[in-house]
Amino acid sequence: MIFQQQGETMLTQLTKSRVYFAGICSLIVTVGVARFSYSLLLPIMQESAGLTESGGGWLATTNFMGYMLGVLLAASMHNLNYKYNLHRLYLILSVVTSAAMVVTSDMVTWAVLRFIAGICASGGLIIASGLILKWLVSNNHRAELGIHFSGAGVSIIVTSLLVEGMLTISADWQQQWLALAVMAAVVAIPAWLWMPHPSAAGQAGVAAKDNPPGKAFTSIMLLAYFCAGYGYVVSSTFIVDIVEGAEGLQGQGGLAFLLVGLAATPAALLWDRIARSIGYLRALLAAYILQAIGIILPAINDTLPVVILSALLFGGTFIACVSLVLTMAGKFYPSNPAKFMGTMTLAYGAAQIIAPVPTGYLAEAFGNYDIGLYLSAAVVMIGVVLLLKLLSVEKSLLEKQSTLLLRKARCL
Repeated sequence: MIFQQQGETMLTQLTKSRVYFAGICSLIVTVGVARFSYSLLLPIMQESAGLTESGGGWLATTNFMGYMLGVLLAASMHNLNYKYNLHRLYLILSVVTSAAMVVTSDMVTWAVLRFIAGICASGGLIIASGLILKWLVSNNHRAELGIHFSGAGVSIIVTSLLVEGMLTISADWQQQWLALAVMAAVVAIPAWLWMPHPSAAGQAGVAAKDNPPGKAFTSIMLLAYFCAGYGYVVSSTFIVDIVEGAEGLQGQGGLAFLLVGLAATPAALLWDRIARSIGYLRALLAAYILQAIGIILPAINDTLPVVILSALLFGGTFIACVSLVLTMAGKFYPSNPAKFMGTMTLAYGAAQIIAPVPTGYLAEAFGNYDIGLYLSAAVVMIGVVLLLKLLSVEKSLLEKQSTLLLRKARCL
């Protein structure tokens, strides 16, 4: 009997590990290659393919427009079997759109490819997250996505190392894209095989009870998450180009992006623990403040130690904001986490569409990204103010609930 229980426990842990690994691989393919690799290749494409700063901003915007469409599709699609199959399609398209970047240097074609790649990014961040969170809840595991979102950091590390390795053999931008596509094809295999199917055993477990937040909470949270999205996209898109453009830091852009990945990998797990201790809103508040500091540092001082600190702060917080908010989605709507995920991500994605273009134009006008970084940090600090408001809303709600419980107790 004991051996049987131990065997079942080991099998459960193995299945859980496979599910998490599938999620991490999904993020490497749909986010690391289909999204983050563009940030790494931006300076190379500007140098060798004639891409301008404003053009780079427009391509980033089309990528995020695609991401928004992907989020809308995921939010409007209620059939989990369809979502599962759509995730698989996104794995394929992530590989194809990356390989197709080498076919031309036409901006319109690139924009179309980046748009499709943006749609694919929702596969790892929204669809895979929802499938994994649903599986965790249905199988009585802790409803946290820290391990899954560590894949975002891993994706940055893997793509950074690949790009840097290719640079050592003097690979051009086209060879870089092809190498990324090949890597994505390989990593997509476990994501394809081990992502939990909605009909898998245990998926139809105990029915979960939803605990939706109020309208005021949701509205303020939407605005706050928009602010986080603005801060994220400016740094994640242009950080390599920012570092490469700083005096004395040429050739260090890849290192900065690698440090972002190294900081992001354990960040979601760390912030999960912080949230357990102080609550999700307070953890988000701390992450926002640290993210704003990380964003603004290169504009204040662009020496290597400061840039390293900036990369570590940004990497350690941007994924925390996403992970904490999407974990909250699972707690509000355990029966269908994608419902709240989709709503929040629309706000986050809207900021990602808006921010890159003005940032690119400001960089062209002033010769650096300083103004763009100041603006980005200011928007994140507006998010801090909104989170403080949310804390007061939450406090008022708890006080009302306590008063009602006290009245009921007196009546009894």
